[in-house]
Parts: sequence; structure tokens; C-alpha cells
Amino acid sequence: METKGNGFSAIGKGLPMVDARDKVTGLHDFGMDVALPGMLWGRVLRSPHPHARITHIDTSRAARLPGVVAIVTGDDAPRRKFSVCGQRLEDEHLLAIEKARYVGDEVAAVAAFDEDTAEEACTLIDVEYELLPAVLDPFEAMQPGAPLVHEHLGTNVATHTEFVRGDLGEALRQADAVVKERFSLPYFHQAYLEMNSCAAEWDSEGRLTLYASTQSPALSRGSYARALDIPPERIRVVQCHMGGAFGAKLEYKLHPICALLARKAGRPVKMVNPRHEEFFAGLPRVPMTIDLMFAAKKDGTILGKEIRIVADNGAYINYAHAAMLSALLRHDNLYRYQHTRAVGDLVYTNKVTSGCFRGFGNLQGHWAVESLMDILAEELGMDPAELRKINGVRTGDTTIHGWKILSCGLQECIDQVTKAAGWEQKRYAPKPRGPRKRGVGLACCLHVSGNRSFVPMFDGASAICLINAEGQVRILTGETDMGAGTRTAMSQMAAEALGVPVEWVQISTGDTDVTPHGLGTYADRGTTLGGGGVMMAALDAKRQVLELAAEELEARAEDLVIDDGVISVRGNRDRGIPFRQVTQKAFIRKAGGMIVGTGTYIPNGVSDIDPKTKYGNISCAYPFAAQVAEVEVDEETGEVWLVNHFAAHDLGRTINPLAARGQIIGAVAQGVGHALLEQMVYDDKGMLRNPSFKRYLIPRAWDMPRALTTILVETNDPNGPFGAKGLAEPALIPTPPAIANAIYNAVGVRLTHLPLTPEKVLRALKEKRERTARPEAPR
Repeated sequence: METKGNGFSAIGKGLPMVDARDKVTGLHDFGMDVALPGMLWGRVLRSPHPHARITHIDTSRAARLPGVVAIVTGDDAPRRKFSVCGQRLEDEHLLAIEKARYVGDEVAAVAAFDEDTAEEACTLIDVEYELLPAVLDPFEAMQPGAPLVHEHLGTNVATHTEFVRGDLGEALRQADAVVKERFSLPYFHQAYLEMNSCAAEWDSEGRLTLYASTQSPALSRGSYARALDIPPERIRVVQCHMGGAFGAKLEYKLHPICALLARKAGRPVKMVNPRHEEFFAGLPRVPMTIDLMFAAKKDGTILGKEIRIVADNGAYINYAHAAMLSALLRHDNLYRYQHTRAVGDLVYTNKVTSGCFRGFGNLQGHWAVESLMDILAEELGMDPAELRKINGVRTGDTTIHGWKILSCGLQECIDQVTKAAGWEQKRYAPKPRGPRKRGVGLACCLHVSGNRSFVPMFDGASAICLINAEGQVRILTGETDMGAGTRTAMSQMAAEALGVPVEWVQISTGDTDVTPHGLGTYADRGTTLGGGGVMMAALDAKRQVLELAAEELEARAEDLVIDDGVISVRGNRDRGIPFRQVTQKAFIRKAGGMIVGTGTYIPNGVSDIDPKTKYGNISCAYPFAAQVAEVEVDEETGEVWLVNHFAAHDLGRTINPLAARGQIIGAVAQGVGHALLEQMVYDDKGMLRNPSFKRYLIPRAWDMPRALTTILVETNDPNGPFGAKGLAEPALIPTPPAIANAIYNAVGVRLTHLPLTPEKVLRALKEKRERTARPEAPR
């Protein structure tokens, strides 16, 4: 599988993942596989209460258990509070000191000779709690007199965000149609296969090494330095291969707790979360309730949009504030709105802390926007695809928030996906008799390729390209691969830039002592920004190779080319020398040294974001997507079957079509889970009722569409390396609203609260029948 006729040798080829063989044969080491000499096992004691004051902790019984080496409580941890990188509001202790704020909050930890002993010791720690009233609903938490999760703040509103563009009142005065609706989403868990894990050891000089499954060694080091109250230069973070993450493994408190245990024990300690603790104390998607309004002209032009969000932060600040901001404004850049108003409240509750998940707030916002787009289309008597095309942004636009759209395949995505789906024929076909009805639904999205507003440092990437005497290439990068194929894409980019076979290239894993500072994998920045750094480093190394080759060939370096490991004068391959001949010469000339290329990629046009107005160009490139879902709904049972799914994605340039299609298929599977199955269910005591894969329903093979068609739209972005943009996150975002819109087309009921379960379908059908049977009121 490859993209034909693109003029590249490595780019556009559907190569298997560089680590595929090791993964399927069991040779691939993950974070859970780390083993250090003399290593102990650690476990965390977590609060069984959603809100309780800790009055006393007695560890004496646990300490007497044979095999226990160290126990830590809040008294052993720094007293300072901390949070994730870039967060001004620091509200969390490493271990709970005065209060536990949710079921799962970390109270103590034990290190022992084996995991079973550590777990038993946790049961022997006596903690005296004074139970406090818990607040579990964000709307209730905002009411006067509600129990305060953090008393010193004086409020449960963690952040309030409000901004305006244009004049919404003017939009309403000019509008021919106004539609509004409330939408909501629950906690969704990332459901990665490998649980969070870490191994920690301290050297004799008091320097810490952490082996962690993390999406960002650099961000982790900064956050953990604050948590442990030590300088960042005393921490080394080695990134382990990950068995999935989907946003949940940027920074995680288990890692510095493991370091705390290792320091007290005087020996290396390894910790792995049990599966149920991943649910109780992970970092699931931010739940939101979204009130949305559109004002439009009868020709379909959307004049104005108003959005109000109440988001459930959970007990502590992670990245929910940034996710809410994304939900408030990112989708505004998909359409040419003239007037907008956004208001958002992020609210503390006594539930698990919410954080990052693939799509990062953009999924929540698009769930509402793309559903309301169909409601507006019906109100105007327009085709939903046509309404989106009328309002969609185009190449060259600067959006209402200052985003500069240098490439845009939105129109092409809509055209190609509706054509592939047979949109007009299926959407307007008469419904057959009988309980089973079919329908099709469309949803679109845009996303980012890097996010300048996420971390207040920079949003670029750097890399080092090392070439040894044998011509083997090793790329040092601080960017990470969660299993999505980033290392494979980088190998192809480096090979393309150098003109050598992909097999000659190896990509390192992150190590803060060795690799350049990399911000890691989030905001779809891996291929675009990380790949840009790799490309620049490879080009710098290539320049040095060509300068040496010019001496051998008695030609100018600028007249030379490298193709498949052969250096020759352009247009005269017969006059060439092997790449490895030149690298051997460099080896001798440098007295055993390597060719070292360095590269920094800082994209053009990305600007700082005004903290008050939120105006500015946050990313170097913007991917677009359109998906069509075809469903069959049983009106007697409420069950929804996915018949077909069609996904068209503007990814700039396809680096690896095999991996790209795999990303889309996997993302659609997650979207199916969000749409129809998944939700973390809490009872009125703050206890999670489904902390396992037995009870937390994720899609199985039979839940997937019977057929899934992927369409890759190439727009060759001028900022992306070789024209590439992001893909992995936007591939998930349109799926839930496309399915909801298809259900409406099938049976005429609008569902606004995810997931779209059979019970909700049946309830909506019943309400529809009652409305139809009710006599119309006299006018």
C-alpha cells in the first residue's frame, strides 16, 4: 500500500511499524516489564471515601509485616502543593495530608519484597477518617453553601472563562432562524491495555532515575521536580515503550510516589496500577454539559454562535482547564462564524480528576456543534452536507480566533465522503415498513498539529541525527511514540531527507539525559512538529555528507543527490559512490567520530495566545475531516447497528498510508465506544460502579461497522514536514455526532446525551409517539 506518483522514495509507502515484529513476538519491553537489581514492589493505599478529613494514620501493623521495607504517608512528602506543567493553580499534595477528596485519592504507599506483600500491608494501615459532605454534581457544586472541595479557595469554580468576538446581539437581530439545545458527555476512560507503571531508583549522589510509560519525559520531569521539591536537573526520566495512552500518560502521580518510596527504602521500587485503580484514579475525559445556540440566515449562513459549558474537573486540577478551552473555541475555526460568545466554568467535585483524552476537549465541543448543525439544517430545510460546505473555512482564511488556515481539505472531505457513502440516495430514501430503519449522518471537524497555548514554553521540536562509519542512522528525539507509529513515520522522514533506505534508520526513545528536550505526544504534534525536527536534523547531516562526497566526486555539493544510499552527480547516477564510503571517510577524518546533524523545527506563523482574549494562531497546521455513519435502528428494542462507516481525512501529506488507515480505524472504534457504549457510572456515594472491562463496556468486534471505508485527502500543508499534518486525534472526533445524526435520520429522534444507549433510544421514541398522538394546541 502506497501513495502513487508522489515523487518520494520513502514518503507515502505503507510500511509495517518498525517495532511490529518485536511486539507480535513478545520481545518488545514495555514499562511494566522494567526490572532493576534489588527492586522492591510498591502499592498505593487509596481513600474509600469521596470526601473525608484524615485525623490519624497508624502504619505500625503494616510495618511489622515480614517483607515490608518502607511506608510513606503525607508526613514523608513535601508540604508544597503542585500540579501539571503550565498550571498556575497548584492544589494537590503528593499524598493526602489533611483531606481525601475522592474515592481513590492517594493516602499512603508501601514498598515490599513482592507485590502481594505490599498489597497486604496496605490493608494493615489504619486510617481514621472524619466523613465530610461530598459534592458530586458540578451544578450543585456551584450553588451557594455547597461543600467546598478546597476550602482555601472559597469556591468550587476552579476556572471561569469568558470571551466575545463581534456582536452576538446583532447576529440575533439579523437571524432568520435560531436553534439551541443542551448536550452532555460523561466520564470516558482511555481503556489502554498497559496500566500506568513506573520504576524509580536514586544514586549515591541523590539523583533520581525514573523509568516510566509517559507521553512526555520532559513535562514529567518538570512536574515531578515540583512534586518532590527537588531541582529538575536531579531527575532523569527514561521513556519506556507504551501499551497505549490516548492522553492519559502525560504526567501521573504514581511516578513521583514511586520515587518517594524508593528514596525512603534506599532501593529501587517498581509500581504498577491494578486495572481497577486505573478506573478509580486515572485521568479520564472531562465530562461536560454544553448549552449551544446558532443564529443563521435562511440561505444557511451562520451569523452567530453562543456556547456555555459547565465542566466537571473532579478533585484536582490536571489539564481539564485546557480541555474546556478547546471545547469552547476550537470548533469555531471550522466554520466562518461572524459573532461568537463563549462562557465556561470548570468545577471541582469529589470525583476522580479529569484530564486528557484523544481529541482533548475538541470531541466534546464538536459533539454539540455537529449535532446542532443538523438541527439547524432541518430548521432551514437544507441538506446537512450543503450547510457545512456553505459555512466551512477554506485555504487562506484567518478565522474568528486568528487561526491561519494555510491548507484546508474540508470541502474535498465532504464531497468525497458523501459520494462514497451514497449520501443523497440513502438519506432521502423512503423508510421501509417494519421496526428496523436505516439512516445516514454526517459530521465534520478540524484539529491542530501542535498547540502553542498548551505549554507556556515553545511549540517546536529538535532532534540529533547520528551517522556512524557503516552509514547507519540513529535519530535522537525527545518526542514519543504511544504505539501510533510515530517512530515509523520519523524513520521514513529521515530516510527521505537523507536519501537512504528506511532500514538504515533507527529512532531512539526519550531519555532526558540524552535526547533533546521534547514536549512529547499530545495535540497531534508528533508527526508534524517532531517529524519536522527529525527532518531538519537529517538535512543537516546530509549537508555534511555531501560536502565530503564533493571532494571524492570533484563536484559541487549542491550538484549532488543521494538516492537509495548512492551519492551521485544530479542526472548522472553512473558517476556515483556508496553513501557508506563517505561515512567511512568521515569516521577516519573525525578519529572515530560520527557525522552529527542537529535540527530545530519552529513553524512559521504560530503566535502566542492572548491570555484574556484567546486570540492567536495556536498551531502550524490544521487537519480536517468528514465522516458519514450508516446505522440501522430497531424501533422495538432501541438497538443501534453500524452498517457502514466512511471517513475522509485531510492529513496534508500521507507519510505512511498503512499506518494512517490503521489510525482512522482505531479512532472510529473509540468513537463507536463513546457514541453507543462507554461511560463511567458513579453512584450517589461517589463510588465508581464499573471499574473493570467486564462492566466498563468498550467496543468488541461485533460492535464495529460491518464495513469501514477510509479516504485520505492530501492538501500538502506548507508548514508541515513534506506537507504532513496531524491525523490521530481528529479521526475520533466526528464519529459520535455522525452516529447521532444517522439515528435521527433513521427514526426521527434527537439524542443529546452520550452514550446513545438502547434505553435512551426507546425513551425518545416513546416521547416522539406521545407528541405525535397529542392533539395540537389551538393557535
